[in-house]
Amino acid sequence: MYLSKAILFVSLAASTIASPSRKRADLLQVQDYAQFQISDGVAGNALEEVAAKFPVDEFRANLAGVSANDLAILKAARETAEAAEADEGGFNDAIDQVGENSDDGIALQTGKIKNKVLKLELQVLALQIELAQGNGDQAKIDEEQTKLDKNVATDQEGAGDQSQSINFAGTSQP
Repeated sequence: MYLSKAILFVSLAASTIASPSRKRADLLQVQDYAQFQISDGVAGNALEEVAAKFPVDEFRANLAGVSANDLAILKAARETAEAAEADEGGFNDAIDQVGENSDDGIALQTGKIKNKVLKLELQVLALQIELAQGNGDQAKIDEEQTKLDKNVATDQEGAGDQSQSINFAGTSQP
């Protein structure tokens, strides 16, 4: 009897340790764009700035275990970052208003690149999560990763350049 209880305990402990795909508690909360944007400051570390705002490494350590709520927030944040680039009142409008070759325009262009890194890192991460959870497309991940790599390189080339954000209304609300 004692031996069978010990075997059962060891079996349960081993299965608990060996199951890395368990869903974990939500790590993200809904935020305003102003709270998760990374366009202020200087160029050069956009990817690290994304990781400071979102638990990228923690998610990548267990892609299959990311909660549905966290995935929805990541997707909503990506959509808001994309809207901040192209929608009315976004980076494109702000750059047009001040002139792309002015000092402010150049700082806004730098901020736009950092925003693209944010958008694309969240896109790649969401696609990787979906793939790990059985609903993904590796070709789409590869396509978005290529875009991300290009924008990260552009950000790093401008390391130290002044970067400017925009005042954009949006949230990570799914």
